[in-house]
Parts: sequence; C-alpha cells; structure tokens
Amino acid sequence: MKLKAKIARRIGEPLIGQAKKVSVIKRNFPPGRLDSQRKHKTSSSEYKGQMKEKQKVRFSYGLKEHQFKSYVKAAALTKNPTETLFGTLEHRLDNVVYRSGFAKTRQHARQLVTHGHVTVNGKKLNVPSYITKKNDVVAIREGSVGKSPFLLVKETIKEHKEPLWLKVDKMELKSEVTSEPKDTERSFNLQTVLELYSR
Repeated sequence: MKLKAKIARRIGEPLIGQAKKVSVIKRNFPPGRLDSQRKHKTSSSEYKGQMKEKQKVRFSYGLKEHQFKSYVKAAALTKNPTETLFGTLEHRLDNVVYRSGFAKTRQHARQLVTHGHVTVNGKKLNVPSYITKKNDVVAIREGSVGKSPFLLVKETIKEHKEPLWLKVDKMELKSEVTSEPKDTERSFNLQTVLELYSR
C-alpha cells in the first residue's frame, strides 16, 4: 500500500484499477524530501508532463518499462498509433479479466491468470500479456467457478459495469470480446506518451 501511495503521489493522482483509491496529498516538494528540503521547484516542462503521463499509464496497467516501450514502438508504426496502443493495452488478457469484473484489480486479475483460473476459447491460458482478439471468449475455468472466491465474485459482479466492447455473462463468468475499445473510454493522453518515445 505504501508503494502504491508513493507512486500515486509521484504522478499526482490515484492509480486506475486499484481496489481502493489512494489519497494523494499535494505537496510542493517531491517524494522522499523532508519538510526542511522544500526548496525544490517542480518543473512544468513538456518533457516532465510527458513522463508523468507515461508513468500513469504504465503503473495503471502494471507494466514493466521494456514491455510498455515495446507496445509503444509497435503502435507508432501503425496508421492510428493512439488507437492501436490503447487497443493493445485493453486487449491484454489480465485487463480483460479485470474489465469483465472477474477481479477487483489488474494485479488480482494477473494472479488469476498465472494461477490457471482463466480460459480463452475453452483452453486454459496462464499468460497475462496474451492479446485477445474479437470473438475471443474469456472465462473463469470450469474447475474454479465453484470455489468460494468465485462464488463471491458472482455476487459482486452484479453491480459491475463492463465496457461496451465486452459482452459479459455474469452468471457463467464468461466474457466475449465483441469489438475494439472505444476512444471515449480512454482515460489517458496516449498521444503525449507516443511523443515522449519519439524523442
């Protein structure tokens, strides 16, 4: 929790996809500074803004730098880089599990995948970074559905609102990818991130 609070304070706002929002205290000195060292002045440069946005995206999706960078570089080569990057991030298997309401956070979703509780088109898949495609059906494995944690999920998922590009069967804990993520659902300025990596 302390690490999440530190990261949230560094980027200036709570991370997306956490079970609870981390309160962010606005201070005029960076993390790790004592009160007596408040002489630091925060730069408002374009570069710093781009770095902040990149960190916000990367930490929200729980990605390591080399992995995130590879997504950005691949997206930059396409006709619509921002849409491609957003689609790649959202179509990750761990994110689909999270967006479907099967897990409280992306980190929890990643654990479900790596522990073998998730199937794609009926086959168990334990690779969180797998990129799902249209018509893929992501589900909680039949042998896991009856276990107590997932019985609880069946109750909490009733109030969950999935994105428009997913069709979720809340009784069977199955989710179908029906289309591409909508640009209106994007919470990040990915153009800024792409510009940072193009330097």
